Order: sequence, then C-alpha cells, then structure tokens
Amino acid sequence: MKEYPVLGKKDTRSGFGDGLTELGKKNENVVALCADLTGSLKMGDFKNNHPDRFFQVGIAEANMMGIAAGLTIGGKIPFTGTFANFSTSRVYDQIRQSIAYSDKNVKICASHAGLTLGEDGATHQVLEDLGMMKMLPNMTVINPCDYNQTKAATIAIAEHEGPVYLRFGRPKVPIFIPEDMPFEIGKAITLVEGTDVTIFATGHLVWKSLEAAKELAEKGISAEVINIHTIKPLDEKAVLESVSKTKCAVSAEEHQMAGGLGESIAQVLSRNLPTPLEMVAVNDSFGESGTPDQLMEKYGLGTSNIVEAAQNVLKRK
Repeated sequence: MKEYPVLGKKDTRSGFGDGLTELGKKNENVVALCADLTGSLKMGDFKNNHPDRFFQVGIAEANMMGIAAGLTIGGKIPFTGTFANFSTSRVYDQIRQSIAYSDKNVKICASHAGLTLGEDGATHQVLEDLGMMKMLPNMTVINPCDYNQTKAATIAIAEHEGPVYLRFGRPKVPIFIPEDMPFEIGKAITLVEGTDVTIFATGHLVWKSLEAAKELAEKGISAEVINIHTIKPLDEKAVLESVSKTKCAVSAEEHQMAGGLGESIAQVLSRNLPTPLEMVAVNDSFGESGTPDQLMEKYGLGTSNIVEAAQNVLKRK
C-alpha cells in the first residue's frame, strides 16, 4: 500500500495562522476578528502586519459574529477566530440569523476542537460542532487533517463565496499531506487504494486511519483510506464509487457519533447503496480532562479502534 512519510509535527491551528498571514499579503479585503485569543488562534502575524484589518472584540463572541456579518456588506472577507465551542454553541443564534440565513461571506475559524483539547476538559471539548454547522443551510463545513491541509484550506475558503466553518485543533500532529497538494472544497482525497473495506476519515483521525490501514494490510486486509476534509458538501460520488468496490465501510472522526461524518455517509448509503457501516466516534458522551492521547484511547478513537471496526464490518458483508 502507498505510504505517507511524516514530514514533521505541527498543530493544525498554526496552519490556519500561516494561511491567514499569506492571505493578508495578497488579498486586502481579508480582515480578521478575534475574541481575546489571538495567541491561541495564531493570528498574531496577521495582527502585526495588518493592524488596520484586525479587530480585537474581546470576550464577546456574539458581537464578533454580528460585526463579521456587517463587514461583508462592504465587500470585506472576515475571518473570525476563537475556540470551536465558542465559535458554535455560544453563538449559534447569531450564526443562524445573521450569517447563514442571509448567506453572508463570513469564514468562521474554530480552534481547539474535539477531545484533543485535552486538559481543559468537557466544557471546552466541543464534540457537536460539525453536526450543528452542517445542519445550517448555506454553510460549508471543513475539517482538515494536518498543518499543510489546514493552511491550504484557509487560503481556499477566501475564494469561496458564502459562509464557511473551518475546524482545527491544538495538539501537534504528523504532517503528511504534501505541501503542494491542491485543496478543492467538496472533493475527497483517496490516500490509499484498497479493495476490501473503505475507511472514510476526517481531521485528526485521517492519520490514525492510515496507521490502521497499514495494520490491516499486515493481516491481509486491503483498506481504502479516503480523506473527507469537507463534511458539507459531502463528496457523494467518491463515497459511492469506493463503497461500490469494497462493499463495506468505516467512518472515523473526533466528534459525536450523532450528527457527524458517519451520519452523513450513512444517509448517502441508505439512499443509494445500502451497505454495512461501522462508526468510530464518541458515543453519546461528554469528554473529560486528560492528555489528548489518553482521551482518544479512552473514548475509542485510536488506531486499534479503527482496525477493530474494519474487522467487524467485514463480517457484515
């Protein structure tokens, strides 16, 4: 099977920060707003280089969304930055009414998502955000897998007309996507071709899925790994083409089982190609305080869990 060398380790939030910095140099309509978390969101370079295009709104996330919506009327492309929990749950009404409903060109950029936020605990470890955002009409939802893909996604969404939710995280994770790989919104990427089972993965679980595919190969199981970086619009063509070949699938995500990537894939398959599907996700539970590795293992989001899910779904063919 095709292997992807580790090019280093870096947090995906730094991919956002570096992408935003690059955008600031080439697109003067790009503006940035932050809710008192400039350092955590890696927005410092943009702020220092373009102080006239950076707005520190303080701990007032709802106000930030309203300001961002207003800035689009003057042709600006606002990027908002705060933790994923504060980017969704705290301001869902403002996003629904002022951004999604009126189809405003706001880019909602959300860091510290999922269990890998770690020691900050359940109150900050949002696991419902992808579901909340994908349910909103007009909203595009993106969850890249490493530093390079997050940087590319940040740059790409500036060219997309309409609201976008971009999710990324805090821990340093392997960089394995080539720096020059194009990022196309809504277009899944087949990382490994296989014939026995398809693994659809998103975010931090993409690397773990590649690890799982290697373990499965050692057991004589050929796994196809597809990086679903765009949750909405979902690449239904890629889903159906792969599953038509393998006849069974696994979804893997750092999110609640309800409302996430697995649910979207299940809907596509149930309408078009009923197929056995196993979901690797958090099963109706809040998180807790711990290291990212401890939490991913405890809540069933490890490489071994993906391997087990693949073996289980193969029995259901």
